[in-house]
Amino acid sequence: MGRRICFALDLVDDHDLIAAYERAHAPGAVWAEVIEGIRASGIETMEIWRVATRLFMIAEVADDWPRPIPDRLRVVDDRWQATMDRFQQRIANAADGGKWAPMTRIFALDAQ
Repeated sequence: MGRRICFALDLVDDHDLIAAYERAHAPGAVWAEVIEGIRASGIETMEIWRVATRLFMIAEVADDWPRPIPDRLRVVDDRWQATMDRFQQRIANAADGGKWAPMTRIFALDAQ
């Protein structure tokens, strides 16, 4: 049984850049090797949501996530990440200097 993880990231506050970022993430627009690498890492489902400049990622991951991905996919993912850098601003508490800051669940309706 997997688990759910959530992360946040901010975009540069520029209408044109935000529109371009959304186009880069439209169905079929993300490079096939990036999608393959995401799946190879143990991510089973993923969605990214946006409000203003804040992005929220929710993913269901395998118990052994994160898995190492093959070098051929890592190279492409590194290029994708570099391409996305111009759109993104790191949140101050992003772990280890990473882009996406891990979020902590503070409420669950089912737990009430």
